[in-house]
Formats: sequence, structure tokens, C-alpha cells
Amino acid sequence: MKNPIYLILLLALGLVFVSYKWVSSGNDDKQVNDPEGNPVLENIMTRASVRSYSDRKIGKETVDTLLRAAMAAPTAGNKQPWRFVVIESRATLDKIGNNFGSMTMAKEAPLAIVMCGDTSETFEGEGREYWVQDVSAASENLLLAAHSIGLGAVWCGIYPLSERVKVFSEMLELPENIIPMACICVGYPSGEVTPKDKWEPGHIHHEKWSE
Repeated sequence: MKNPIYLILLLALGLVFVSYKWVSSGNDDKQVNDPEGNPVLENIMTRASVRSYSDRKIGKETVDTLLRAAMAAPTAGNKQPWRFVVIESRATLDKIGNNFGSMTMAKEAPLAIVMCGDTSETFEGEGREYWVQDVSAASENLLLAAHSIGLGAVWCGIYPLSERVKVFSEMLELPENIIPMACICVGYPSGEVTPKDKWEPGHIHHEKWSE
């Protein structure tokens, strides 16, 4: 008499398992399509450029966290040509803000990190410019890390504008093989910032440009 009961229990467990897998699959789809259900996607989608900061200081451990995140970026041939100049001097931050109209927020920021490329640690020939991609990937990592821990940041371009490269190189006393690519100002936001919706399906092509 016990066998039919065991069979019923086994079938019931099987039904529960199948139902769970079906529901889980649906939840997975929902998580993929719903940034609020995925902390990584939510962090990416809600990041925005922050140009106004409070006077709150940023601790050394926090700066180290940002730099660790930057150095976790992908890099062609594992060359890791990124180099960083951490700037906390009020005089230097003010000088950056006064020299460039697009970087006036540096005068409010407690921190700036100049993202540089070491051209002696990259490929030769045409592959030399891969350092730009590597340092760009490190820059995005740093921006996302800042956002994830409650900081605000903005990417200010330097390279390839020769005048900007010259000013930063002289100001920071950079060797010839070190090229400043971007200045990222960082601080605790002084207010709310709304991210821009940049989704544009018309920018997407499948298989070929004409498709």
C-alpha cells in the first residue's frame, strides 16, 4: 500500500521542481530586462556625470578602492599601460579649474585623478594606440566604482588635444612617455543628479551595416 503513496510524493516533488525551474527562468528574464533587479545593471544605468560637490573629504581607502577598480579593467595583451596621478592639492585643483572652461568643477572637487598612458608599456607600431582603449576602460571602471559607493564623478577629456596634453604634462611634470588622457573629478554630490537616457535603437546594426 505504501508504493502508490511514494509514487504520488515523487510525482508531486517532480511537479514542484519543474514549476520552480519555470518560475526561475521567468525571473531570470525579468532580472535581465529590469535593471532594478540587477545591482550591476542598475549601477551602470543610473550613473551620471556629477559636476557639483560637497566639501566632504574622500578618505585614502576610498581612493585606493577607486584605483583598484580602475586597474581591474580589460587591457590589450595584459600590457596594463595605465598610470594615475592622484591630485588632492587645493592649489592644483584650482589651477585645473581655472585653465579649462570644461573643468571648472575641479575648483569644487576634493579629488581629481588624471588617467595617463605609458607609451613605453604598450605595443609597437600600429598597436601603440591600444593604450587609449586600455586607459578608457580603466576610466569607465573608476566612474562606475565611484557611483556605486555614493560618490559623484565626471570624465574631462585631455588627449588628443595637444594644448591640453601640454598643459597637464607641464603642470604634473610628466615624463615624455606618459600621456595624460583624462582628468576625472571626484567628490560627494552636493545634490541629486538625473542620468540621461541614451538608449537609441537606431544606432544598432545587426550582422551588416545595411541590415
